[in-house]
Amino acid sequence: MRQAAVLVTPRAGAGAPPGVDAREFLFALAEDTYEIVAGLDLVEPVIVAAGVDGLEEIAWPGTKVLSAPDVAGAFAALGAYGEEAVVVSADAPDLPPLLIGKLFRELGRAPIAVCPAEGGGAVAIAARLPYPDWATAGLDDPDVVARLRAQAPGRRMVATGPGWHRLRVPGDLARLDPGLEGWENTRLLLGAGRYSA
Repeated sequence: MRQAAVLVTPRAGAGAPPGVDAREFLFALAEDTYEIVAGLDLVEPVIVAAGVDGLEEIAWPGTKVLSAPDVAGAFAALGAYGEEAVVVSADAPDLPPLLIGKLFRELGRAPIAVCPAEGGGAVAIAARLPYPDWATAGLDDPDVVARLRAQAPGRRMVATGPGWHRLRVPGDLARLDPGLEGWENTRLLLGAGRYSA
């Protein structure tokens, strides 16, 4: 079984523009990102809460909502449910589903695959389960790919897919493309007269 988990941390709300409540913003981003993973074929969607409560309200019926402190904890929690998983940062509400699919494909040649984030860190990390003990880098590590490769016990153990962006500061909202489908909750919140992307 393949799983796609949205990791929701309090930092996901840090990109809220002035006049928009950070928790409302966090929930809009998380719901949009969750809907991306929930729409994937042959993948079980999961929400992983890292210090954020109330996420059951954005989950579809039957979706697991787990608690974990970080990426390694998320993979550990997911290990009981499948053989491969991807953990996606909640602040990527317009992530093309194809990029998640490419990460799963990369797991055919490496135990870990990373979708790098513009400006450093990662949008998503995929891994074969159980998650390798040597991998301790997280989504917010500035040079996550280099760090994982330095930690790996051998060459070619960390693959990369195409990169994407995250909404970590208010200026990142300019990266949202109004022409792209999706991110309805974020679009609705930002278009509610308080902010124009």
